[in-house]
Amino acid sequence: MSLTSNLPVSLNVQLGRLSLKNPILVASGTFGYAREMSAFVDYAQLGGIIPKTVTREPRAGNPPPRTVETTAGLLNSIGLDNDGIEVFITKHLEALSLLPTALIVNIAGKSTDDFVVMARRLDEFNAIQALELNISCPNVSGGVDYGTNPTMTAEVVAAVRQATSKPIIAKLTPNVTSVVEIARAAASAGADALSLVNTFQGFAVDWKTGEPRLGNGLGGLSGPAIKPLALRIVWQVAQAVDCPIIGVGGIQSLDDVLEFLVCGATAVQVGTANFYNPSLSSQLTSGLEKVLQDRGCSRVQELIKTVKVPKNQRKTC
Repeated sequence: MSLTSNLPVSLNVQLGRLSLKNPILVASGTFGYAREMSAFVDYAQLGGIIPKTVTREPRAGNPPPRTVETTAGLLNSIGLDNDGIEVFITKHLEALSLLPTALIVNIAGKSTDDFVVMARRLDEFNAIQALELNISCPNVSGGVDYGTNPTMTAEVVAAVRQATSKPIIAKLTPNVTSVVEIARAAASAGADALSLVNTFQGFAVDWKTGEPRLGNGLGGLSGPAIKPLALRIVWQVAQAVDCPIIGVGGIQSLDDVLEFLVCGATAVQVGTANFYNPSLSSQLTSGLEKVLQDRGCSRVQELIKTVKVPKNQRKTC
């Protein structure tokens, strides 16, 4: 056994004003309201939980079929199906607040006013540690507008910043020419951290019938297929923007977690893997601790943003 294996290790990470006991989170939309996962997950091993997206009013979601498997991925078009913020508060919030980990609530709106009203309402509850702004959903009408325009991104983040005392995480879309530009706008407007990235817009079709495989046509691609793309975005933004990053996209192993960390992420979210390996997220923490011990690291921060930049790298756009 390595002499370093007995060293105490700190997995604590800081995302702006948000403190987490470890960098392993679960992504919104893949973990339900947590109670569904109780048979598989040790919640105490998670840095935080992000339940499915909440909207101001109830949403019926998109017509089925809503999911289709693709090569190394999942294409989904759920459409933010939920019962609205008041039902979330009365039906789910108490149970979520009792879990032994941080609670981050993901909210989405059709207007800046929607985001502000929800942020102000949720600011009343001490059990909520932070808000994640879903300004990047690719399969609802208007869902991605805020995240594709830097001015609109800054507008909604700044408005929410005025409406709540809680830390704000801006969840950004990869479906733009330059995520760096959008990330800069979110950070300058007051975001404590950035979630990179939401799903990539995609399409699937049955060539025999000519029918789209999703009821809504377009959907969002997630899973291992998008990991290299998500890593590239995390790496680029980490070099250009001074704001903590949560890496999201195709994480299904400890190696994936470590790759996001060295590329510049301070924390990660496990998403699609929850569907086929629901125990994964709570198993990653002990593995991460062992890696740090074996490398002689006392803090997870010692791994963050340590990737070697190629000498001939062109300037990030």
